[in-house]
Formats: sequence, structure tokens, C-alpha cells
Amino acid sequence: MTGFFIALLSGALMSVQGVFNTQVTKTTGMWVSNGWVQFSAFTVCLVAWLIAGRDSVMALGKVEPKYMLLGGAIGAGITWTVIKSMEQLGPAKAALLIVIAQLIVAYVIEVLGLFGVEKSPLEWRKIGGMALALIGIAIFQWK
Repeated sequence: MTGFFIALLSGALMSVQGVFNTQVTKTTGMWVSNGWVQFSAFTVCLVAWLIAGRDSVMALGKVEPKYMLLGGAIGAGITWTVIKSMEQLGPAKAALLIVIAQLIVAYVIEVLGLFGVEKSPLEWRKIGGMALALIGIAIFQWK
């Protein structure tokens, strides 16, 4: 049950962060804002690392496959795309589309067993759920 609440918190924080970042971008520009987001995240992680534990930074060199280290670069792309989508669509519409895209891509990763994730069987009820979510987005967009 804890994972359920953490996931809800994650979604809420992502929506608030997207709004904050979009507002900062209006004053500073895209790349200053994005750089600030990544720098402030690094600072929080550094402080947490100093307080909570001292895992070896050198262990990063042992990560295999090496492309798994691209998470930070992907994070910069996520920040950019969230800011642009919220700026152009508004927070609610952008969040809906972001969440359904996350769901679809995550399910494809599971079904195909990509990136070291344990392969899961295709389930039609899950595809039906995603289709229902897409219908919900269409209803939400309907004027």
C-alpha cells in the first residue's frame, strides 16, 4: 500500500513541479530554467547523500549497460517537454497526456521486457484500460 501512496505523491509532485518550472521559464528562458531544475535536484541529492548514507560514487563505473547512465540526460528532456506542454496546453491537459504516454510506454517496456525489465504477458484488459484512458482524455478535451 505504501507504493500506491508514493506513486500518488509522485504524480502530484510532478504536476506542481511542471507548473513551477513553466513559471520560472517565463522569466529566465528555457535553458536557464532547465539548468536550475537539474542543479537544484543535484544539490538536494548531494545533501541527502551526505546525511543519509555514503554509497560509493565510483559504483557508477560498474553500471551495465552503460546507456543506463543516461537517466539524467533524459531528465533534462523531461523537464523541457513538461514545460513546453504545460505552457501550450495548460497543466491539466498536459498532465493527462503525459500520464497516458507514461502508461503506454511503460506497458510496452514490460510486455517486451526492454531495458532489463522482467517480461510480462500481454493482457487485453490492460489494453482496454489504456483505451478507456484515451477515451477519457478525448472527453476531457471535448468542448
